[in-house]
This record gives sequence, C-alpha cells and structure tokens, in this order.
Amino acid sequence: MKVTVDQDKCCGAGSCVLAAPEVFDQRDEDGIVVLLDPEPVEDRHAAVRDAAAVCPAAAISLSDA
Repeated sequence: MKVTVDQDKCCGAGSCVLAAPEVFDQRDEDGIVVLLDPEPVEDRHAAVRDAAAVCPAAAISLSDA
C-alpha cells in the first residue's frame, strides 16, 4: 500500500491521527496532516483505509504499492 496526502485539501479534523496514529500526525501550528509512513506495513492497512474513509476533506489517497 502506498499512501499520499494532499495538505492543501486537509481541514485539520484529526480523524486520520485517531484512526492510524502510527501513519499520520498533525502539524502543531495549524493541524494539517503530516504523513509519517507512506508505505505502512500490512498490519496497519485496515487502520489506514479507515483513516482515508473518515477524512472529511478526502485528503488521503491510497494505491497498491
């Protein structure tokens, strides 16, 4: 799995961090998403899919690596 984020779309809701804190974080100054792991291990894929699904701004994109 390959994860990309569009920081311009991000609204800073933090849903991704709650769903997959090993893969996503937020900038302290404005809450915009920070991608910690663009190719997470398989046991994190379900959490990353959940994070993408709950993102209100659709700022997370997933593809097969």
